[in-house]
Formats: sequence, C-alpha cells, structure tokens
Amino acid sequence: MTYAVNALEFLALIFVIALGLLALTVLILFILDKTQTGDAIRRNYPVIGRFRGLFTKLGEFFRQYFFAMDREEMPFNRAQRDWVYHAGKGKGNTVAFGSTRNLAISGTPIFVNACFPPLDDESAATAPMEIGPTAAVPYRAKSIYNISGMSYGAISRPAVEALSRGAAKAGIWLNTGEGGLSPFHLKGACDIVYQIGTAKYGVRDESGNLDDDKLREVGSNPQVKMFELKLAQGAKPGKGGILPGEKVSAEIAAIRGIPEGQDSISPNRHREIDSYAELLDVVAHIREVSGKPCGFKTVVGSSDAWAEFFELINERGSDCAPDFITIDGGEGGTGAAPMPLIDLVGMPIREALPRMVDLRDRYGLKERIRIIASGKLVNPSDVAWALCAGADFVTSARGFMFSLGCIQALKCNRNTCPTGITTHAPHLQAGLVVEDKFEKVANYAKSVINEVETIAHSVGVAEPRLMRRRHVRIVQADGTSIPFNKIRPSYNVPTQT
Repeated sequence: MTYAVNALEFLALIFVIALGLLALTVLILFILDKTQTGDAIRRNYPVIGRFRGLFTKLGEFFRQYFFAMDREEMPFNRAQRDWVYHAGKGKGNTVAFGSTRNLAISGTPIFVNACFPPLDDESAATAPMEIGPTAAVPYRAKSIYNISGMSYGAISRPAVEALSRGAAKAGIWLNTGEGGLSPFHLKGACDIVYQIGTAKYGVRDESGNLDDDKLREVGSNPQVKMFELKLAQGAKPGKGGILPGEKVSAEIAAIRGIPEGQDSISPNRHREIDSYAELLDVVAHIREVSGKPCGFKTVVGSSDAWAEFFELINERGSDCAPDFITIDGGEGGTGAAPMPLIDLVGMPIREALPRMVDLRDRYGLKERIRIIASGKLVNPSDVAWALCAGADFVTSARGFMFSLGCIQALKCNRNTCPTGITTHAPHLQAGLVVEDKFEKVANYAKSVINEVETIAHSVGVAEPRLMRRRHVRIVQADGTSIPFNKIRPSYNVPTQT
C-alpha cells in the first residue's frame, strides 16, 4: 500500500512539474510574441497566433496527400509523378477503366491516331542524330530524351552519381548544370554535356573569365560530347545563381574554381556577350578551342527579338551558327529563384518552342541548328508534343528528380530535402541508395522513349521525329480541338489534314 501511495505521489509530482514547465513555456512565448515587432498576428494573438504558421505548413502536407485530386496539384500533379514512379520501377504502366484526365481543358494535346498505322514489324527505333557537323568532333546523339542541367552542389553526390550511371545504362546524355564537371558526373561513363554558366565554373580564371586552357582540358575528356552556354534558365531568366558559402566545401570549390567557404554569386549574364554578334563569336570560340559542338540555352521573352539573330547567321554563313539551341520554358525549373521570375517572366515552353522552331526553319537552318526543348516535359505526351512542335531532342530535370524519388516536398532551397536529392546533410543523403536509384533513372528514360515511340506508331509514322504538327490537336476554351498545324502552321511542312 505504501508503495502505491509513493508511486501516486511521484506521478502527481511529475504532473505538477510538467504543468509548471508548460505554464512557464507559455509565459515565455507570450512575452516573446507580445514584444516582437515583426509579426502582427503573433503580437495581437500571443502564442495562439503561432499555430497559423504551423497550420499553413501542415496544409501543404494535407493538400498533397489527402485533399488534392490526382490531377489538381502544381507544379506537377500526383498522376504525373505516379507515372514516373511506376516507370522507374520498370514495370508496366498500363491502367484500367479509362482515363482520369479531363480532355476538355484548354491546351490539352490530343494525338491523331492513323486509320491504318504501320504494323509492329514496320516500325523503327528512333535513329541517332548528328549535332555539330562543323566541330572537330561532332556528336552523334542516340536518344531523343535526355537529362537537363542540374549542378553538383545544387543536387547531392549520390543524386549525381545515380543520374550518371542511369544515363549510361539508358544511352542518354547528362547535362552537368553550371556547377562544373565533378567526378560523380563521370562515374557511370555516360555522355556528358558541359554547361557553361555566367560564372564559368570549372573553366574560369581567378577573375571569372573563360580560361582557354581549362576549356581545352575539359574538351579533351572523351565523355564530354558538347558544351552548352547558358544564357538563361526557366527558373530565373535575367538573374544569376547564388551558392551560399556554407555549401562551398573544399571539394566544390576545387571543382568550380572558387574560394572555399565564400558565397559565390553568378552574374546575371555573360559580361562579354552584349549582342548577337558577340554571342556567335563566343559560341564559335568555345567550339574551336574545345573541338566539340557548342550551343546555348535560353528563355524566350519575345520570338521577334530573335529574328535579327538568325538574319546575322545567314549574313555570316551557316558555319558560324550554334550547333543547337536549348529552349527552356519560363515555368520555373529546379533552381531556387524569386517567385516573380518563376511565375511571371519568360514564355511558357508551349508557346516558345514552336515560335523558335519556325524562326529557325524560316531562315533555312533546320539541318544546321538542332532544337532542344526543356521545361516541364516529364511524361510521354509532353515529349511527343514537343517533337510534333519541331524539337529534335527533349531534356528534363524534374522528371529525372522524380525518378530519383523526389516527392515534391518543395524544400529544394532549404538543405532539408527528405529524399536526399538536393541536400548536403549526410543523414538525409543516406536515404538515396545509388544502386537502386540508377536503375530507376534508366527505367524511366527507357519508358518515356518507348511510349513516345508507341504514340508515333499510333499516329502513323515509323519513328518519333517524323511526327508533325498535323498529328496533334489542341483543345480550345470551348472544349473542341483544332489541329496544331492550323494554330501554328510550320514553315517547312505543308499544312496537310
């Protein structure tokens, strides 16, 4: 009996202490909230006002997992992500009981199936395409679908390694992003596109200018197939990247050619490029020094502004042309950026791509300049649409992030990515197992390519690059659809019905 009384007294004491600590905590929070000046809600409603921030964060979680329908989320809905997850497992992506997609939404592409499509044994795999015929070492690119730029530093070591090994297995290229070439990019022995950003990481001198000796050294690597000069990206057209000093480890500093532990701020554009003439000069210089094809990546604000560029190429001769142009949509990409730039600046890929294709073709440069489409193109329908619009290749960053296991937690800029993709925290990186993820990267790429080929066969052509704008209809505001070639007639192909 004595023991029971003592136990009850002990529990009562614990309860009183806990209650006292709770009351003290509430009092401290009350004083802090009442005296702070930065948040009116917390100042007017001490303690209770703190729940607003908590519920706002929880709302993001509940909307994603409980309340949003499969096709309601942004920037990518659950149906899009689930397709990538299933594709990454290498299993069938067939579904039953009909489509859940609302086909009456304006802008939806509907592919035009042929009355008599080619038989299975009459279809062909997508043929390789040459890029950079005037370069010392042209690139014969095997795949229509490839990995867009994601820098080591912005994404983690295991993420880069998994992408490299997956790209090699799938036979696709991997773009380094503007952060330079790391050993992890080379791990899988895949084809590499080296991106040169405005800070020229990895090929810069101490003043941030292009260093020809370093450029020549990178170009001598047989895995590096092309160079991409980045003028702008969809997430932040007109603004350079910022790498916080705490992320600039000794390793990253050595790769990028910058001081360790210091913030690295990229210029908002290449200082030596102030005109189309200078752009062509720099592209030609990189191609000559490296021996590899060179093009550039940009976001289109107005296609009219680029007419002068193509006119200049024809004046100088096609040898001066870039070997490719990567068109990024203004919808915002993997890079963290100010919301106004993500939301409001730059044409979406659905408008920019056909406009630039038409300009290239109008000036007779279809066989000289390859067009690469980039920007929210993660599913087979996206890729097939881009090829119908006139793209020669399609690249994706976020699609391959999903194949690595990204759950769209929207924490890419906080170093707290729960899947280990965009964080440098070792305990979070440990969750990304390279041996598993590289298989999913390869499976995803192969699934996209196979299903795009399936769409191509359905519309009546032997392989995807033979698809034209007449092969897809675009849903209008009233729910009816119009052939894409009636909306934007091609300059090089008659508007057949």
